[in-house]
Amino acid sequence: MNSFFKVDDVITAASKKAMEVSSASFARIDEVRAYNQEKVLAAFVKNSVNESHFTESTGYGYGDRGRDVLDQVLADCVGSEDSLIRHSLTCGTHTLGVALFGLLRPGDIMLCVTGTPYDTIHGVIGITGSGMGSLKDYGVTYKQVDLLPDGTVDYEGIEKALNEKIAMVYIQRSRGYSLRPSLGVADIEKIAKTVREKSDAVIMVDNCYGEFVEKTEPVSHGADIIAGSLIKNPGGGIAKCGGYIAGRADLVEKCSYRMTVPGLGREVGPSLGQSRGMFMGLFNAPHIVGEALKTAVFAASLFEELGFEATPKSNEARVDIIQALKLCNSDTLVAFCQGMQKGAPIDSNVCPEPWDMPGYDSKVIMSAGAFTGGSSIELSSDAPLREPYAVWMQGSMNFDSGKIGVMLAAQEIYKRGLIK
Repeated sequence: MNSFFKVDDVITAASKKAMEVSSASFARIDEVRAYNQEKVLAAFVKNSVNESHFTESTGYGYGDRGRDVLDQVLADCVGSEDSLIRHSLTCGTHTLGVALFGLLRPGDIMLCVTGTPYDTIHGVIGITGSGMGSLKDYGVTYKQVDLLPDGTVDYEGIEKALNEKIAMVYIQRSRGYSLRPSLGVADIEKIAKTVREKSDAVIMVDNCYGEFVEKTEPVSHGADIIAGSLIKNPGGGIAKCGGYIAGRADLVEKCSYRMTVPGLGREVGPSLGQSRGMFMGLFNAPHIVGEALKTAVFAASLFEELGFEATPKSNEARVDIIQALKLCNSDTLVAFCQGMQKGAPIDSNVCPEPWDMPGYDSKVIMSAGAFTGGSSIELSSDAPLREPYAVWMQGSMNFDSGKIGVMLAAQEIYKRGLIK
């Protein structure tokens, strides 16, 4: 640290050690980043992206060349037959909901094989709430295979569940508000092979937080359809909003009819001047994801040095950008988020407090000082105030700034006497 931020010597010394420990992981991240950047550049060149594709369309949006080219660029980036990438998809949950409603029909069974999914999707499925127009309200049955006690996938349980006719197997790649391991493409491929031995169900992956972390995406490993948010990895911190759905062309087409209306699908929807940001964000995504991953590794290394438990550990291979840190109690958890907020470029003067956030069953505290509201590819941290009092942090569009934010989180904990 230079003279701009005050950090105690204890935190500075621990940070120096953390940087030394992180060097091997950083080298692995750089190798994957370079590969993915070349892949994305090749997709732009193949599809002859040019400035005319940034032109704004309004009204119905018929014949929007930029919109249609961007769909193909994304498909090539993730290795899929087809894709939809739209600013009108408001968030990751909305995007997942569009895909689910686009592919499931009354009487179908949806089987989640990674335990209970992330909190905000519960209302879409019908796990919570009633009468809101959930999948359950429309006659779709939800079932799940719980994870094993160590948080890994129960493959025997999946095989048993497939004894009845399943329309969709749903996989959540990231851990959500749990400490179970996130899934890499190798794990997803193993699940897909297990499913295909007994079923022709559509295999859908919630790919949020996982894009460009590995060299390939789940559609190259047995998944039929993937979906995610542009204010996470694939928007590169530049897209102002949006989401994407990618996979088999016939399935993407079905999703397009839910995205708008049957009969019109992808043919309508003006770009409204958002194309440039989505093109530019996608192009920058591999680099930005690399910066976020380095920030996560540094956070794990620093907090391990300070005596806390990190998952994944600092030296583990990464399959998403999420870093969980077990902070033991609510006071330390709140101190972490309030300290990280002090290192945010936006709203650093704000002091986050726990509140009853919609879609969650307990109070949530969240630090976020982002140029795009709610963007979790920018440095942020959040957690429900409940056991095991872990914080889930992610993002940072450049490592140097992210490192400062992590150090200030540690400094706030130290200042309050919460580090042993």
